[in-house]
Amino acid sequence: MKKKLVSLVLLTALAASALFGCGSVSGGSSAAAGSGSGSDLDYIKEKGTLIVGITDFAPMDYKEGGDEWIGFDADVAKKVAEDLEVEVQFVEIDWDNKILELENKSIDCVWNGMTLTDEVANAMECSKPYCNNAQVVVLKAENADSYPDAESMKALSFAVEAGSAGEAAAEDNGFNFTAVTTQADTLMEVEAGTSDASIIDLLMAGAMIGDGTSYTDLTHTLELTTEEYVVGCRKGSDLANFINSEFEKFAADGSLKSIAETYGVQEALTY
Repeated sequence: MKKKLVSLVLLTALAASALFGCGSVSGGSSAAAGSGSGSDLDYIKEKGTLIVGITDFAPMDYKEGGDEWIGFDADVAKKVAEDLEVEVQFVEIDWDNKILELENKSIDCVWNGMTLTDEVANAMECSKPYCNNAQVVVLKAENADSYPDAESMKALSFAVEAGSAGEAAAEDNGFNFTAVTTQADTLMEVEAGTSDASIIDLLMAGAMIGDGTSYTDLTHTLELTTEEYVVGCRKGSDLANFINSEFEKFAADGSLKSIAETYGVQEALTY
């Protein structure tokens, strides 16, 4: 009888231990952060790096005559990493795989003029919007007057970035398009004549086409969408709220506007 009683106590203890273990693993933020404390911020501080997923996208993240990433998003991300007391590391990603990169912990956030969409909101923990934007049609200036609206543009061949808001806009409007790796590649397609037009972010168009750029013969015309930019973190991550507080801090001390003015995006700020 005593042996049976001991066995019953042991089985009860093991069952309680198993239940406790399942409860600690299944917590949303704990699983997302992958840290013993359940905090993505602690995980980032422990490894000493904030890994930011980007593409080459002026004026948000780009290089100019060197190896350093600059741009509005890049410069603000550097300030956030400084406040976290960690190194910042920028990693070029395949934009179509941005959610997988986050889930695999290859990166800690996507900070690259990312449009807030239903897919992004459902798959990521997002910051508050920090910039307004639009998707615009880019084509050679000499052809602009021939295509005044979306209906007339259905005769054109478009280049769009795979997995981007520009690709979604092309699909929504029934355009014929080819998906390429980056928004910058879409401009090369139009310049080379392999595509008639492209769809890119308005902020990028302002920085990369027209007078004083490498694409003086290109112009942007129709705005197909209006949208907002957010920073995307792992689902359940406390990094998103920290970034929100940093945006508020930088807006209050004037540094956010100063960085925006450096890259000509001050009119798009929502802070």
